[in-house]
Amino acid sequence: MAEDSDLEKTEQPSQRRIDQAREKGQVARSRELSTFAVLLVGGGVLWSMGSYITQHMVQMLHDGFTLDREMAFNSALMVPHMYGLAVDALITFAPFLLAVLLAAAFSPLLLNGWLFSFEALQPKFSKLNPMAGIGRMFSRTALVELVKAVAKAALVGGVAAWVIWSDRDAVMALSMQSVGAAIPATGHLIGSGFMVIVGAMLLIVAIDVPFQLWDHNKKLMMTKEEARQEYKETEGDPMVKGRIRQLQREAARKRMMSEIPTADVVVTNPTHYSVALKYSESGARAPVVVAKGSHLLALRIREIAQEHHVPILEAPPLARALHKHTELGDTIPEALYSAVAEVLAYVYQLRRYEKVGGARPAEPADLPVPVELDPAAGLAAT
Repeated sequence: MAEDSDLEKTEQPSQRRIDQAREKGQVARSRELSTFAVLLVGGGVLWSMGSYITQHMVQMLHDGFTLDREMAFNSALMVPHMYGLAVDALITFAPFLLAVLLAAAFSPLLLNGWLFSFEALQPKFSKLNPMAGIGRMFSRTALVELVKAVAKAALVGGVAAWVIWSDRDAVMALSMQSVGAAIPATGHLIGSGFMVIVGAMLLIVAIDVPFQLWDHNKKLMMTKEEARQEYKETEGDPMVKGRIRQLQREAARKRMMSEIPTADVVVTNPTHYSVALKYSESGARAPVVVAKGSHLLALRIREIAQEHHVPILEAPPLARALHKHTELGDTIPEALYSAVAEVLAYVYQLRRYEKVGGARPAEPADLPVPVELDPAAGLAAT
């Protein structure tokens, strides 16, 4: 049962899988959205420019069927005349053609942005397999496309029939008008009816776009095994990563241990925590934590400090606060400046005592460590 569940596509596609599919040209596309955008823009341009196009069409028909005496007896003049009519027609319909071209080019941006993939252009002989073609003919996608085609035909045909029926009186009245008045009226009827029919397609688009997004996401769904394999490929094998982290910790610990001999003082708990501090007048504005550890690591820090004659001071509250609120390389918190200043003053006095003798300085006691920075003080209060 576990193996069967691993083979079921139950996991959402990762961003890596989505990006790989996009590189192959596999994105959610809605042909209904593109068709709707092209028809809507084309119909809008025709409706807004109807009078302009109609006037120029009438003029072109007049010029096309008008022949002067010279052209009638010289057939060589017919070619320039036809060329001029073709140029006029192109100029007349240029705004419409440009608007439709832009709508066809930029309508895909409405769903998934611009995409051009060379991999989608590569020939695949597997597509020539007749059995695979028959399978696609009876697939779920083909059935959905069939239902969409029937629904679209029924919807568009029904709306077109309703538009024609509702404008039947205006259509019949065209026969009673002159040609000059009938042509603009016809253009207006065709344009308004066309826009109503295109508007009806908005219902198909509203259904098709969510379906295409859902269907594309479903195709990219992953099995649990695929998700695990991809995680290993992107993030690395957990065992290898664990080993790398272990080596990194060991390297960091070695670097930390090498810094202890340069420290000014090691503050201890005395058995649970050890924190080594270093202060340089030319460096940071406050003492820096160069080593820290607890339990066995704290013991090792004290041993190295003793080997290299680094002063060790037992100050449990300060050691706990430094261990809790600092990391390696951090300067000490401002709230601990006063306590650490007393510790460093003791260290400098101790160095002077070791060089010139005299009275041994007394270790500082009752260091001013704020209660809120001492973890043990918080536990005692609770």
